[in-house]
Amino acid sequence: MEPIKSAGHSIYFESGLAPLKDIVHQNKYSKVFVFVDTNTSALCIPIFRSFLDDLEDFDIIETDPGEENKNIDFCIGIWKTLLDFGADRKCLMINLGGGVITDMGGFIASTYKRGIDFMNIPTTLLSQVDASVGGKTGIDIDHVKNMVGTFSLPKAVFIEHTFLTTLSKREMLSGFAEMIKHGLIADHDYYQALKLNEYQEVTPANVYRSIQIKNEVVTEDPLEKGLRKILNFGHTIGHAVESYALTHDKKPLTHGEAIAIGMICEAFLSVKYCDLKTDELNDICTYITSIYPKYTIAEKNFNTLIELMQSDKKNEDGYIMFSLLERIGHCTFNCRVTDADILSSIKHYNSL
Repeated sequence: MEPIKSAGHSIYFESGLAPLKDIVHQNKYSKVFVFVDTNTSALCIPIFRSFLDDLEDFDIIETDPGEENKNIDFCIGIWKTLLDFGADRKCLMINLGGGVITDMGGFIASTYKRGIDFMNIPTTLLSQVDASVGGKTGIDIDHVKNMVGTFSLPKAVFIEHTFLTTLSKREMLSGFAEMIKHGLIADHDYYQALKLNEYQEVTPANVYRSIQIKNEVVTEDPLEKGLRKILNFGHTIGHAVESYALTHDKKPLTHGEAIAIGMICEAFLSVKYCDLKTDELNDICTYITSIYPKYTIAEKNFNTLIELMQSDKKNEDGYIMFSLLERIGHCTFNCRVTDADILSSIKHYNSL
């Protein structure tokens, strides 16, 4: 597959990481660091080494896994580790892992000594089709997602299907939700194709198409002033549900499970605010509920979810802002929605 050009860097597909070696040698980095969590250290470092058997001069920096650790305290620990290793402005950080690692690693790299080079090697389906594209970095504050971050571009991104063999069914489903979103917001035919497919049978071509869609949007609007906001479909309510579950549930929702809920709720809102057809809403609800587990949202928690949505960084002038569907395959943005209608959408999800 041909690399995708994205805002000054390339996204390489099924390359065996060969271009990575060339970039390292061409830039003559003083030190190379590979940033991982304990899971990717065990499962993905062996694959990384098998691709790059002649790249030996690097240090591994390891952190704990999970969204709950994507915060400033863990960043401080990594910055101190870089200092202990003698990292200067000519070093390179390779972020090897899921979205938490690429989000946090990119943030750490873009702020350490005012910025060092970094590359992303996303190892989960979610991070390949979502976090790997667009140059966003970020960490959470008080369990509100990505409240502090930068727009900072990696030197390169590498997509290798081999890493997906390390994933559980639940992790694959988490990433699959973002692929469904890409079809819903930008490509009706792609959405229909995914419905005929199974998440277990995700192909490199599927991943390539999702990344194409996101890259096309990001290239037109790199700083999220307009069109890029359509990528937030399902995320205004989804992020609130995800944040709530993270702090209250023994087994928190994955990002994709929360976004699946958000897409159903926001498709419901799309009928009222953007004239999405009812049969398209029913199609979306039937499909998503057929592959994602039901999660009941207690009415006593509705106000807490509204409060979380009010903290969303995408809001404007005190209004909770949504990206909503005009039809499957086409999305609009900057839709103001009332609290009462948001609650109605959650009740609709509960009723399914």
